[in-house]
Amino acid sequence: MRLSPRPVRDNGGVEQLQDTLGRAHRSLRLSVTDRCNLRCRYCMPAEGMPWIPSDELLDDEEIVSLVGLLASLGVTQVRITGGEPLVRPGLPRLVERLAALPGIEEISLTTNAVLLEDAVDELVAAGLRRVNVSLDSLDPDRFAAITRRRDLARALAGLAACERHPGLRPIKVNAVAIRGLSEPDVLPLAALARERPYVVRFIEVMPLDAPRTWERDDVLSGKELRAMIERRWPLVECPRERPAAPATRWRFADGAGELQFVSSVTEPFCASCDRLRLTADGQLRTCLFAEWETDLRTPLRAGAGPDVLERAARDAVLAKAPGHGMADPGYRYRGRPMSMIGG
Repeated sequence: MRLSPRPVRDNGGVEQLQDTLGRAHRSLRLSVTDRCNLRCRYCMPAEGMPWIPSDELLDDEEIVSLVGLLASLGVTQVRITGGEPLVRPGLPRLVERLAALPGIEEISLTTNAVLLEDAVDELVAAGLRRVNVSLDSLDPDRFAAITRRRDLARALAGLAACERHPGLRPIKVNAVAIRGLSEPDVLPLAALARERPYVVRFIEVMPLDAPRTWERDDVLSGKELRAMIERRWPLVECPRERPAAPATRWRFADGAGELQFVSSVTEPFCASCDRLRLTADGQLRTCLFAEWETDLRTPLRAGAGPDVLERAARDAVLAKAPGHGMADPGYRYRGRPMSMIGG
């Protein structure tokens, strides 16, 4: 029999969302849309996806209400994701409202940057504090092969536009690594971290693609990636940004920049996970790889009070599994794909 851990309280005395392993949940990945303007091969098929019906998507009021509830339970950081979040109309106003919620300390954004050049100034003015740009290749033809769109120039312009705002630094670049595809991109992307004020993060490909073609052999591991880079530039490991951070940190030995590695498959960090996810259609997920969700949209629309929604959130967190189980050789993910969850 497992004993419940002692409740964790923040400085305001709030009993935080804590699971049976004692993990307190302070970080929320908030998906604002399942739509996307790219068709990345590790995410969705070339023809796209059946989008979630518009009437099932949370509107701004509902998002603010649910994020406000989670903030009252100890969530302090909100990362806005999609799909591609910049395709949602009125995003700066939503950022402004979320940033004003009591308890929220940081609003960040994960984007493919194709629409970012014209949006970043308004987003920063609204309260955006950090940006992660998804960028898997610096070669136009390879970028097009991966994303099925010829938008590299626009993505790079959006990334460069972030440099106008020192408060967004360090700007992070997320690159998904796939064996047999990504090897030519590793050194050019690593060099980007040496040349620009970016932290490049290599991310192991995960079994969240809609076509369900992922195989374990596709994973180009963080260890292999570091070995490839170290043959050119020696690396020195650094402490994690915070105990619950998903990425390991490495700096170039000559001090020229920093790389990070998110190795969810081969080096899982489940034991320190402090993340929750709220999907664009109002489902609370306690793990990116969970195959069950807690519906918050339906009770919210039915007029449920904060106490009912709080109980649903607490019950979901208490049921959080110790880990995702990918170490099992027979592991197969059967839940919703990444674009419908939020990265």
